[in-house]
Formats: sequence, structure tokens, C-alpha cells
Amino acid sequence: MTRTLLAPVRALGRGTRVFTLAVGSWGSLVVDAVRALRWVQIWAPLTLRQMTRIGVDSVPIALFIAAFTGIVLALQASYTFTGAIPLYFVGVLVGKTMMLELGPVLTGLALSGRVGANISAEIGTMRVTEQIDALETLAYPPVAYLVVPRVIAGTIMFPLVTALAIAMGIVAGWITAIQLLELSTPEFVNGLKLFFLPFDVTYALIKATSFGFVVTSIGCHFGFNTKGGAEGVGRSTTGAVVASSMVILVLDAFWAVLLL
Repeated sequence: MTRTLLAPVRALGRGTRVFTLAVGSWGSLVVDAVRALRWVQIWAPLTLRQMTRIGVDSVPIALFIAAFTGIVLALQASYTFTGAIPLYFVGVLVGKTMMLELGPVLTGLALSGRVGANISAEIGTMRVTEQIDALETLAYPPVAYLVVPRVIAGTIMFPLVTALAIAMGIVAGWITAIQLLELSTPEFVNGLKLFFLPFDVTYALIKATSFGFVVTSIGCHFGFNTKGGAEGVGRSTTGAVVASSMVILVLDAFWAVLLL
């Protein structure tokens, strides 16, 4: 009876211990990456390639998601505002929502699946095939070679991809408004400018930068701690995507409380 009653407490304790160890391991990797910045000759030549893989190759999926998000926002705004609020408020909703929330968050979540999973699988495969051990044997710093270029590339490219996604979402909302909602371009632009603040763009880019850092660093963390062969690579990839998505949502709330 006592064991049954204490089982939830033990499970909570085990979960807390695992979570604490994971956060500590991730933090240790981040510290090692900061220290590895001195190896410029190692990570600098690799960074441009990672920027292409993480940023440029992610543009199509980000634009696809943003386009349909803008279309849905315009249609839902029209449905919500019918008969109550002037229709040019469609521009307000599309612009504000894409810049403050859906643009950065949806792009971050999409890229956590594409980028985070790719990084974790790639580094995890190197771990289980002992390629990382070989780098260490040769006195070649694996963190400078594998982690730093990816984290720098993600931190730089996520805001750029997010900016393109926001622009695409607004353009898609504008096209939807003038084609399906009988709203003129001047009316849509008037609504877009009505409550616009330059800080809206800054806020979106701050969030996107933080998302880029956590997605790439968490992907590297799970890759470095991969065990158990091909099955372990699969677990690490899944863990990286889940953890990155959860942290993105937590950071979304954190920035809202801190900056808004």
C-alpha cells in the first residue's frame, strides 16, 4: 500500500533528476562551445556551409507554412469581423499576428523538426560510429568542429528565415483580401499600418534569434549524448525535436512577459 502511494513521488523524483541532468549537460555543452570560439580557424570555414544548410535550405518550407498561415488569417479575420468591425482590420490582424506570434513560432517549430532533427541525427551517427572519438584522439576539438558552426549558423539564419516568412504571410494575406474579401489594397495597407510599431519587427527577430540558438544547441546536445547504435540515433532525433519544440513555446511566453 505504501509503495503504491509513494510511486507518483518516486516517478516525480526520477523525472526531476533526469531533467536536471539533461539541463546541466546541455549547459555544459554551451559553455564548451563558448570556450571553443577561440578555435576560429576550425569553425569559421564551416560556418558558411552550415548557414546554407540551416537557413537557405529551410526557406521553402518556411515560406510554404507562412503563405497558408496568412491566407487562413485573412479569411478568419473576415469571418470574425463581419458586420461588427471595419473590414480593413483584416490588415491589422494579419500584420500583428504574423509579426508578433505566428511568424516566429511556426517557423521555429517547423525548423526544429527539420534542422534540429538533422543536426541530432548527423552528430548522433558520428557518435555511435566513433567518429567523434577519433576526433578527440587526434586532439581535434569536436565541439569547435561540430557544435560552434551549427549554433552560429542557426542563430544568424533563423531571424532571416523568419523575416522572409513574415513577409510571405503578409503578402499572402493581402492577396487573399483583395481577391476573396473584396478589400482594396489601400484599405489593407491602411489596416496594416494602423497599429504597426517598429518594435514589432524587433520583437519577432529577438524571438527568432533565441529559437535558432536553442534548436541548434539542443540538437547538438542530443547528438553528442547518443548511445545504442541506430536505435539510439532515432531516440536522440525524436528527443531533440520534442525538447526544441517545448523550449520554443516556453521562450515564446518568456519573451512576451519580458518585452510586451
